[in-house]
Amino acid sequence: MHNWNWQIENKTYLKNLIKRCKEKKIILPTFKQLKEPHTIPQKIQKQLESIGINDLHPLNLFRINWRNDKSTGKIGDINFLEIPNEITGVKARIIGLIGKYFPTGAHKVGATYGCLVPYMVTGRFNPEYHKAVWPSTGNYCRGGAFNSALLSVHAVAILPEEMSKERFDWLREIGAEVFATYGCESNVKEIYDKCHELEAKSDEYLIFNQFDQFGNSIWHYEITGSTIEALFNQIKTKGQRLSGYVSSTGSAGTIGAGDYLREKYPLINITAAEALQCPTLLMNGFGAHRIEGIGDKHVPWIHNVKNTNSIAAIDDEQPLRILRLFNETEGKKYLLSLGVKDKTIEQLPDLGISSIGNLIAAIKLAKYNEYNENDVIFTIFTDSSDMYKSRLIEMNESWGKYSLKQAEIDWNVVLKHQSIDYFKELTYYDKKAIHNLKYFTWVEQQGKTVEELNAQWYDENYWKERFAIVPEWDKMIEEFNREVGIES
Repeated sequence: MHNWNWQIENKTYLKNLIKRCKEKKIILPTFKQLKEPHTIPQKIQKQLESIGINDLHPLNLFRINWRNDKSTGKIGDINFLEIPNEITGVKARIIGLIGKYFPTGAHKVGATYGCLVPYMVTGRFNPEYHKAVWPSTGNYCRGGAFNSALLSVHAVAILPEEMSKERFDWLREIGAEVFATYGCESNVKEIYDKCHELEAKSDEYLIFNQFDQFGNSIWHYEITGSTIEALFNQIKTKGQRLSGYVSSTGSAGTIGAGDYLREKYPLINITAAEALQCPTLLMNGFGAHRIEGIGDKHVPWIHNVKNTNSIAAIDDEQPLRILRLFNETEGKKYLLSLGVKDKTIEQLPDLGISSIGNLIAAIKLAKYNEYNENDVIFTIFTDSSDMYKSRLIEMNESWGKYSLKQAEIDWNVVLKHQSIDYFKELTYYDKKAIHNLKYFTWVEQQGKTVEELNAQWYDENYWKERFAIVPEWDKMIEEFNREVGIES
């Protein structure tokens, strides 16, 4: 049961997909190339310079990495932003990888690639028949729709009806079929129900469920984890240690980078962030919240809970208040008065709502553990404020025009005086209690087995086998590209 093999399943499907890629001039990047994008063939790197990052061009698949130069279009340095202590109020260094400079403007396109490509190279996906279904609470379905458009595949996006207007507009513009399910971020079951409804209707609907597809966490293990390692080695000073990694749980793909980092830095504290209004991990809670981009009320199948040290629950009003601080003119003026450099202030709009949630969780982690100047915390700035312009308008209409006084209040209350309330350090049995919640979603509702659930907890090889699959996938990608025959 634990031998996780990926062999060619359907040669006809594979043949159809090779034909489609030959027609569309599609070359699939290997995971190694996305991990080390400077190894991408020079011919492709040169062509990328004349291709817009959001263009529906197949070579943009090679831009599914953390090193896209925003000004030249070349493969460049790692995109990151260090938030200075004038903003955070803590001594520890807090650094986030920036997701804005992926195609679609969010790092979730990486997760969709990790889920889709194994199906492509093993003949599990037929572009002549299947509709690719991308269930999501936000950016994942955007990434899936983008990759589907490159392949001329019918994309189906499923996301809660209360997500931002920008997300729905973008999906319809790219040609995706869109289903808006009941509720907000935390209404994940309704998304699953719509998937089951489509599957019952026809087997042409192929579900790429980010919550149970290991390609999601594998992409982050291999690409995001190694990128953080490289960045730490680049920015660390004498005596500094990689002390923490913070990630909103969401689909639990991004937190998979923590599995990689644990192997390199065994003492690292991996902290999962969630909304206080839906504290599923913190206290088996439920509810609705406004931190767009993270889904709750369940524990994703691909979350290696045993590897999580702490939980930080964030009041959903706080990221919204800091979104205003980072984007409104009066907010920027106030930050300037604190001594924050102009260059940093210019970059703060690169943080969207869930990115700010991650930042606040990192501040909680630093305060809880009393970290100092030698401690470095990494997190992920998943998308930017570009996705939330409508939210800024809504807040101005309902809360009033932003003022210098309000900026002072928001910084003091949310950042400088951020508390360690709703932060929980997990014991062995705390972790096991969270892991056991998977039973109710995945065994009772989604058809997983108790045997595999137990293997996730007790079999030390379970997670190792999954993360070790990448070399095998890369060999299959290389063979697939040879069959397509497009010169790179």
